[in-house]
Amino acid sequence: MYPNEFTSYIDAAQVALYVFWLFFFGLVFWLRREDRREGYPLESDPTGKVKDRGFLLLPSPKTFLLRDGTTATAPNFRRDQRPVAAVRVGPWPGAPLTPTGDPLADGVGPAAWAERREVPDQTWDGHNKIVPTRVDGHYGVASGDVDPRGLTVIGLDRKAAGTVVDIWVDRAEHVIRYLEVKVDVPGINNVLIPMTLSTIEGSDLSGHSVKVRSLKAEQIGKAPRPASADSVTFREEDRICAYFGGGHMYATPLRSEPLL
Repeated sequence: MYPNEFTSYIDAAQVALYVFWLFFFGLVFWLRREDRREGYPLESDPTGKVKDRGFLLLPSPKTFLLRDGTTATAPNFRRDQRPVAAVRVGPWPGAPLTPTGDPLADGVGPAAWAERREVPDQTWDGHNKIVPTRVDGHYGVASGDVDPRGLTVIGLDRKAAGTVVDIWVDRAEHVIRYLEVKVDVPGINNVLIPMTLSTIEGSDLSGHSVKVRSLKAEQIGKAPRPASADSVTFREEDRICAYFGGGHMYATPLRSEPLL
């Protein structure tokens, strides 16, 4: 036998390959169990009945210490009990939902939002991460770029929805997250429009404006607003982004129909 052979049929390279296979299988199995910590229990799509995945495929509960000193245990098997304002178009798995009310306000389909915590995201040193420039004057628009403050916001129907009064910056990432818009619809605070869903159009000669293609002007005025004038919570961010993102499907009846 050669020096690296254990028998006439098994050598070191073969053993190393088998060990790698076992390790890789164990790694994939462990990862598939860990990614089941959130979103469970799984429910049957047509019936809503909870599926029993058994102890082998579900990890044991683990408690995580959060930054604010509280704890969270996962999996906790708590279900989202919010009513869904939509009905299925068929009894088969994967059947689409048809909204029964205002899908933007009800949070259906692409406009759905998660019940996140009602606390603002924070930087490593404990300050609110996303704030308007009136709170932190260190931030502004770079010279040469168009300052959106003072520009008119135009909806997909080419009507004016309001005027940008401030920009909300991410102090950790140094980017603009939201445009604060004063609209005609009365409310406690102004509307926040995600910067990623708005564009600045026009020129120095014709003038600039902020275009929002996901919603009509009237719908922009009805968007969810933060409870605080100078901060936004996790849940409020989810609702705002879902509202504006969902408009790409629900802003007009034609958008929810097939192209062909």
